[in-house]
Amino acid sequence: MRILIVDDTTTARLFAQKCLANIGFHDAEFMQAGHGIEALAKIRACPPDLILSDLMMPEMDGETFLKILKAEPALQDIPVLIVSSAGNPAHREILLAMGALDVLPKPFSTTEIYEVLKGFLTEEEDADGWGD
Repeated sequence: MRILIVDDTTTARLFAQKCLANIGFHDAEFMQAGHGIEALAKIRACPPDLILSDLMMPEMDGETFLKILKAEPALQDIPVLIVSSAGNPAHREILLAMGALDVLPKPFSTTEIYEVLKGFLTEEEDADGWGD
């Protein structure tokens, strides 16, 4: 599985990668991007199976990135999990309506991200007991 993590903060990208590895994605190929423009270039070159994206980023924010991604037929089916420190319930509903898989608050816990993404894990990856 190939996972793209999009966040303007290196520390946040590394934290997300560690959480994903801890819940069972240890064999995943991780890619990183610092904003939506960089992410779209990487996706077009090598589409991931899953995207985890911050909402507030320079150059292209997560909402614009999601809108462009979901408008491209070849890319629109890639699941996108949005993470954001902006906790606005109305905005969450807008992002879900735009096609986001889910919206998690930052900082998120390993348990929270597992609950959203457990369906993407194979039985072998999920054998570590998360969610039991």
